[in-house]
Amino acid sequence: MERILLAVLCLSVWSISTCLLHQYHYVHELKTWTEAQSYCRRHYTDLATIENSSEVDQLINAVSDKSVSEVWIGLFSEVDWRWSDGYTGNESGYRRWCAGWSEPNFWAADQFCVFYCSSGWWDYGCEEGLPFICFSGTQFVYINQSLSWTAAQSYCRSNYVDLATVKNPSDDQMIQNVTPSDSSAWIGLFRNPNFNWPDGSSFSFTYWYDDFNPLNSLKIICGVAYLKNSGKWRFVPCDNRRPFVCHGTPSVVKKQTVKLRMKVEDSSVDLNDPVIRADILKKLQEKLNMTGVTLKWGEQPDGKVFHKMKEHRQKKNKKKTEL
Repeated sequence: MERILLAVLCLSVWSISTCLLHQYHYVHELKTWTEAQSYCRRHYTDLATIENSSEVDQLINAVSDKSVSEVWIGLFSEVDWRWSDGYTGNESGYRRWCAGWSEPNFWAADQFCVFYCSSGWWDYGCEEGLPFICFSGTQFVYINQSLSWTAAQSYCRSNYVDLATVKNPSDDQMIQNVTPSDSSAWIGLFRNPNFNWPDGSSFSFTYWYDDFNPLNSLKIICGVAYLKNSGKWRFVPCDNRRPFVCHGTPSVVKKQTVKLRMKVEDSSVDLNDPVIRADILKKLQEKLNMTGVTLKWGEQPDGKVFHKMKEHRQKKNKKKTEL
């Protein structure tokens, strides 16, 4: 993608608009996350979206009651545990979390993979190095190499079938039999981050609080800004009741449209691919590095952002002829 971007930053025709920071509104009513969102959508735009450090400060300043420790913001995440081999059968929901540490506890919002130990399963940072357990098709195999979860998955898929799927207590016991006492090892359970803002804003800026975010058996977790710790974010059950912060469209919005002609060096690159468009926009936003300015693509009536110059001229001439 980096190679593509170097070529793409000389591309076709695009337009951007800029606007001021979000305008935040504190509401001192205790509501669940869903109730708070409904309120914000009725009276403003939505629960607060935060896209940079300046907006963190702005949100903190918007909270008039300085005794409040936490407020709902729009952040939420879907908790969808999956097995590496894709197993979704009747026993795919078997879990043996370590109760003593309230696992899975999602420390600092950065634990998306699972390891086995005799006391139970733990969620853990996927980049950490651990031994791991493969499945050969007939038995579990303990591999005493310290690899990240992703590297362990690749190893198992290359040499066996996949990382271990644990369907029931019998599987759990077999894993215990092949794993050295007091050893930890990756198994195939994982999940994707699935971090979201309700208004669909990009999730490129993060501000996590270094503490537990207990998941228990929750399917969705919701975000609060912890005002007693510089407004850092953490997750709590969505049915908790908190005051909250909404955001609304600023009363004064300054927009500017810019059109550029760019050249694509690689003709196979589809600039209208949503992934490429998003990556280009992110790079441009980083390069601009201006507080309170947000870049957005300006779509044409056909839904595209980019058009080849020849195609663009033909459409323009056709429109003139029709007039």
